[in-house]
Amino acid sequence: MPSSRRSRRRPYGEGHVPLDPDRLRGVPQTQRGPDGEDYTVRAVRGSDKAYRCPGCDQLIPPGTPHMVAWRTEHLLGAQAALDDRRHWHTACWRARDRRRPSR
Repeated sequence: MPSSRRSRRRPYGEGHVPLDPDRLRGVPQTQRGPDGEDYTVRAVRGSDKAYRCPGCDQLIPPGTPHMVAWRTEHLLGAQAALDDRRHWHTACWRARDRRRPSR
């Protein structure tokens, strides 16, 4: 009986399928925040530096998959929106609407 792995191999006659960089980086999506603002959100497989999560105030170590989010609309334009982007733990981003407002 042939192995099921064998049937998944690319036949020698077919051409190479190039990698899709958007799939590797995560495709940005627009999500509505608990404050009613729209955010552009992108999943990141990891980075080479640490970031502080605004949801839990803990470090996101280098190489850890996480989310990057920024406001879709910014008073000072698109570049200012990108400059204000924040790196979140995935669980913290999903739970952001359950957070207590800071005082």
